[in-house]
Amino acid sequence: MSHPRFGIEEEYFLTDLQSLRMIGSPPPQAIEACRAALGVWFATEMFQGQIEVASPVFSDFEHASDFLRGSRQALRTALEPFALGMLSAGSHPLADWREQVPTDEEHFRYLFERYGHVARRSVLSGLHVHVEVAEPLDRIAVMNEVLPWTPLLLALSCSSPIWDGAASGFMSYRQTACDEWPRMGIPPLFADQRHYDEHLAFLTRIGAISQPGECWWGVRPAARFPTLELRMTDACPWVDDALTLAAFFRVLVAHASAQRRPGLLYDQTARSMLEENRWRAKHQGIHARFLVEGIDGDCSLAQWLELAEQRFAETAQILGAAQLFERARAIIDSGTSADRQLALFNLASEQPQNGRSALGQVAELLLQETAG
Repeated sequence: MSHPRFGIEEEYFLTDLQSLRMIGSPPPQAIEACRAALGVWFATEMFQGQIEVASPVFSDFEHASDFLRGSRQALRTALEPFALGMLSAGSHPLADWREQVPTDEEHFRYLFERYGHVARRSVLSGLHVHVEVAEPLDRIAVMNEVLPWTPLLLALSCSSPIWDGAASGFMSYRQTACDEWPRMGIPPLFADQRHYDEHLAFLTRIGAISQPGECWWGVRPAARFPTLELRMTDACPWVDDALTLAAFFRVLVAHASAQRRPGLLYDQTARSMLEENRWRAKHQGIHARFLVEGIDGDCSLAQWLELAEQRFAETAQILGAAQLFERARAIIDSGTSADRQLALFNLASEQPQNGRSALGQVAELLLQETAG
């Protein structure tokens, strides 16, 4: 079995440490300090108050862990002189999308001009994971093998229950907001790479897209790298959760790549079950019940994880990620970021403390968790 290389992208909200609000237009010097702290791994995002770290290519999780922890620490140190912090979550509890200033770069200008309020409202942060698919494997076949498992990862990642100053009724409101965009969510059913390429050519021909990167599905073949890219998961306050999800996705791709005919059983029925499971994951997170092949009726996330461990434990062991299932169980047992946010929000709404609003207390929690 191959040991596919991988990369991780994390997005952060820049936060005023006094007001705890997401800052609309940070000082240019603060952005330059972040850029200097990360070097080539720094990237801008759609809004000036949001930045991204795009990792180097990793071969093992020790390197990935050191890099993510070091990057977060470097950014915190760079931001301190400006009384700013950074917050990693799918949504910021004290971000008003109306106050956010778009980043003045050609690519982002195009998105705002073309997609209007859909783009303006997308004050969201995700965890993106790239995993290499070696030639001559068909990336679409591997993607089809992996896709049915992705709502499990979404449920474990949920960190965006608060939107526009209120509890949204969703554990991942980010995924609900993503559905305002075209070509997000679950990709269409593709037979193979050729079918996928023909579809992109068709979208280009009719003017729906100008480049392959405008297909933002929750899992997609990356346009610039020989990878599959996971985009469905929310950004994680706790770095250990981000690493667990990256390990899980890498195991899924490696296992799929080792199959004689990956994706063979992925059909329209399986895709329909996937759509339903994604809905349940973004709505109820780890508390949802899921439709899983091989299990009568629906099942809990813990049951689904147990099935995943039975199927992928050997692959995880080979990749040095055997502990990921134990860590995933711990997330289910103790709750996701969304669970912690809502518990604090509900408590603080009844019992305000320290002069902080309920939303402010949630933002404070997320700042602390992002800092480790």
